[in-house]
Amino acid sequence: MNKIKTLTDKDFDKIFSLSQYAFQYDLSEEELLKKQEEAKRHTIWGWMENNRLAAKLHLIPLSCYINGQAFEMGGISSVATWPEYRRQGAVKHLLHHALKYMKEQGEVLSFLHPFSFSFYRKYGWEHTFSEKKYTIPLEKLKRNWEANGYIRRVDSEVSMLHNIYTEYAKQFNGTLVRDEKWWEQRVFRGDWHKAIAYNENDQAEGYILYKVKEEKVTVHELVYNTLNAQKLLLQFIANHDSMAETVDMVVPENDNLHLLIDEPRFNQATEAYFMARIVDILEFLKQYPFHNGDTQLLSIHAADSFLPENSGVYQLRQIGSETKVTHLLDGKPRIQDGIHCTVQYLTSMLLGYKRPMELYHLGLIQGNQEQIEQLEQIIPKRQTFFPDFF
Repeated sequence: MNKIKTLTDKDFDKIFSLSQYAFQYDLSEEELLKKQEEAKRHTIWGWMENNRLAAKLHLIPLSCYINGQAFEMGGISSVATWPEYRRQGAVKHLLHHALKYMKEQGEVLSFLHPFSFSFYRKYGWEHTFSEKKYTIPLEKLKRNWEANGYIRRVDSEVSMLHNIYTEYAKQFNGTLVRDEKWWEQRVFRGDWHKAIAYNENDQAEGYILYKVKEEKVTVHELVYNTLNAQKLLLQFIANHDSMAETVDMVVPENDNLHLLIDEPRFNQATEAYFMARIVDILEFLKQYPFHNGDTQLLSIHAADSFLPENSGVYQLRQIGSETKVTHLLDGKPRIQDGIHCTVQYLTSMLLGYKRPMELYHLGLIQGNQEQIEQLEQIIPKRQTFFPDFF
């Protein structure tokens, strides 16, 4: 008997009772209504025991940028189980069901925020996003930034912020393609102040979402598409020195702010954040924008124990901008033939979180070094960054 049931808005009481219990928070009536409105875009499945909700999983249809190109992605969220039903395989079945559904929907990637990295690694997800967190005394930002232009605080300006964000997001791998509802329900949640950076020609080049409270500037988003805009925004933060002593912000892992300020010793911490997984290896490879050029035939032996239909040999040839991919069943390959990796490390390489040669030297992928070096050459170098949450 199939114990998985698609839940609807009629099940919201059960859904959010479990969420509040599992994630240890209490929702006011207003907050609950907002959560329910957000959940209308989710597909929610429940694992049922004797017609009672034992566990649940939310799937959010999203898109993200990979090498500047939009990819369909399924966001796994709000996975929870009542304690009396834990460790009985409910979440495993829900994850498998969700992956099958994503594949049918053409969602070739899946992201999630794990309670445990080791738990989700068993099912093919891998650490692909980290957060770099700064706590900086405002005194260190007080300098002549030599920026041209000005900052203006705004009330909404969603379309302008969206245009600035989209140009910025395409510089990274994994950043979300945002729609209007995502801005309203997720990005602006929390009543952040908003300010836009304009250059001397009145062109918007960056923005900041922030709060000032208890002598601290908390930056929700710092987005800029030019060095000039970055300097304008840093000057704007520094101008709060009569109201705050420090600023907290989250930045991409490859951020180089420490090179721009006179005293680079401030609190910097990098923490593991989100995980990702390729849902459909064949379709992902077909869509993936490798570097243009001609390559010899590459053979990637991929192993996916949770979705065995993904396993096998992927023969890959790059001819100009066209990628030709063939999926063959894996026989008994020799390690020295081709490139051997799990779906986890294939995801890590292709999203750009770790390079093929890095993983090879760590013993996390194996195979023919010449082919691994060739794969290294055709994967664009681009930092992963995920400034959102779900």
